[in-house]
Amino acid sequence: MPETRKCPYCAEEIRAEAVRCPHCRSRVATTDHDRWYRNHPERRVAGVAAAVAHALALPIMGVRLGFVVLTFVHLLGPIVYGALWLLVPFAPGDPSPLERALAAGQDWFAGLRVHCRAAPPPPDAPRSAKPNGLGTGAVPGSPLV
Repeated sequence: MPETRKCPYCAEEIRAEAVRCPHCRSRVATTDHDRWYRNHPERRVAGVAAAVAHALALPIMGVRLGFVVLTFVHLLGPIVYGALWLLVPFAPGDPSPLERALAAGQDWFAGLRVHCRAAPPPPDAPRSAKPNGLGTGAVPGSPLV
């Protein structure tokens, strides 16, 4: 028996690879997050057009043409393509490039926080006699009297 899942709209059992529900005729492909990935055999550059085409059940050449047309409308094509490249993971179940960058940034900041935390000086350590470290005790920018 083929693998099945429930339609999110009518709760009827449908085939797992179905794009439309045969009972209520709703598109079910867009709600399935597992269909949004860029590693398709038809991918050319980064796989964004192939991911959109497969997830929305559209012709891949139509999606590519749509990105080209959007390029001439205030450069929306490259902006949308780049945003989708950041948001759509390469393979199903993998984190997206944006999620990987955010995790790397959090790790970097956590490491920076550990390195910046210096141990407090021992109580018998000598301290500078000058409050501002300039050697005069004067406020920077003020005339000396």
